[in-house]
Amino acid sequence: MEVLERLVFLDTETTGLDPRLGHRIIEVAAVEAIGRELTGNQLHSYFDPEREVDPGAMAVHGFSWDDLRGKPKFATIADELLKFMCGARVIIHNATFDISFIDQELARLRQPPIAKRDITITDSLLLAREKFPGKRNSLDALCDRLGVDNAHRNLHGALLDARLLAEVYFALTRGQGVLEIDVKEAPRVFGASFVTSDPSAPKMPIADVGMSAAMMNTHIEYMARLAKQSGVTRQMH
Repeated sequence: MEVLERLVFLDTETTGLDPRLGHRIIEVAAVEAIGRELTGNQLHSYFDPEREVDPGAMAVHGFSWDDLRGKPKFATIADELLKFMCGARVIIHNATFDISFIDQELARLRQPPIAKRDITITDSLLLAREKFPGKRNSLDALCDRLGVDNAHRNLHGALLDARLLAEVYFALTRGQGVLEIDVKEAPRVFGASFVTSDPSAPKMPIADVGMSAAMMNTHIEYMARLAKQSGVTRQMH
């Protein structure tokens, strides 16, 4: 039985560009997918950064320190965030930026960095640069290029951006070609023998595979979802 990979799409918003200068995370969002299909499970929170927000950062996400005073501190959600990410492939656009901020917050809590945990990081920005060398590969640019609707994105927000990132990643990694299942005149299986259209054909004993109608329907539904997510046409003959 195939085990579908668990993906987590993550984004943060911050008070500035450099955690080494004391800048902090003000928002984090993580959105889960199983087998390239969003599950609806997500983690999202705003934080009191305990410092002013740089004007440049405020112009990007629209939040000042006054907007965030009284929100939870990052420490209150750190364990929950790490648990949500654990064991998953975490997709981040420009991962170095977000991970540097998360690691800085973990260091404040005297906890190990992301690199020392059971978390696999994939940088979708690097994937985009490989696929579209020499082109703009911001999230907005990729949305335009890949046909992902981002008309409602006036300001950056971690939850909206994580959801857009999921769509962009699925488009970036979409399969090619036609997914085709060729059934033709394959013999049917009943109990321990083949049944063919030729009455003179010898009956050959085989093991009973035990394929129920429910199992077959599950397989067909899975292949249909796979075809849809891959952006290809599924044909059965």
